[in-house]
Amino acid sequence: MEHLTPNESSTQEIIQAALTAENEDIYWDLVYVLHIRGGDGEFTAASKLCESENSQERTLGVNILAQLGTTKKQFCILDRGDVLLKLLSQEEKDKDVLAAIGYAFGHLQDARGILPLIKLKNHADSDVQMGVVFGLNCQEDELAIQTLIELSSDEDEDIRNWATFGLGSQIAIDTQEIRDALYKRIISEVGEDGTIAEIRGEALLGLAIRKDERVIEPLIAELESGCVGRLCVEAAMTMGDNRLYSALVKLQDWWDVDTELLQAAISKCQA
Repeated sequence: MEHLTPNESSTQEIIQAALTAENEDIYWDLVYVLHIRGGDGEFTAASKLCESENSQERTLGVNILAQLGTTKKQFCILDRGDVLLKLLSQEEKDKDVLAAIGYAFGHLQDARGILPLIKLKNHADSDVQMGVVFGLNCQEDELAIQTLIELSSDEDEDIRNWATFGLGSQIAIDTQEIRDALYKRIISEVGEDGTIAEIRGEALLGLAIRKDERVIEPLIAELESGCVGRLCVEAAMTMGDNRLYSALVKLQDWWDVDTELLQAAISKCQA
């Protein structure tokens, strides 16, 4: 492994190195090399891995397909989606493969993955559920949104966090049901734990984007607390309401997370 020079190695050599890598960072560095190459050879190799009886090889194949290519040269999304859909149609059971498929559909933003991913929303493994959330984020399909709403109340904090993020700022759809789900997170997520505070912040921002009046009171309370995250200040700037002005001005005495953002929020909310 230590003698491998990725940029000078063949695709098969890199694949074998990834399969035997004991360090996760090294594994993803090798996958990244294949992403950048992003050609027919890498697509064919990854597709063959997805047909393997070995779940580790299938997982690697999916991870390669997920982001094959660069922003300038992206390998056909439909072809990659076809491989993932075939795996799901064969009733894939391995949790690592299923989680990888969810993340892959999130990167591809292929709407064909919506229905098969929704079937996995109640999977016993939280990593698979996280893949489902990631795969459905940015999808403005009614069933996808309904699933995100449901998962925004999941018992797992990370799942709630990503589902709230998806509902709040990753889609442009504005419905009462989405607003109510975001408001529920604001009043339900109590405490200063990092993830809890982030969920609350994502919900505040989501309601502010939709100009929902219910955000004002909890947002003032959040801005006047001793633990203010960037999302809260961003929500205040987005809302642009002069009722938030006083609380924002007071933050200048101590809040140094993003002073440029704070000044922009103050300017936006100034009467």
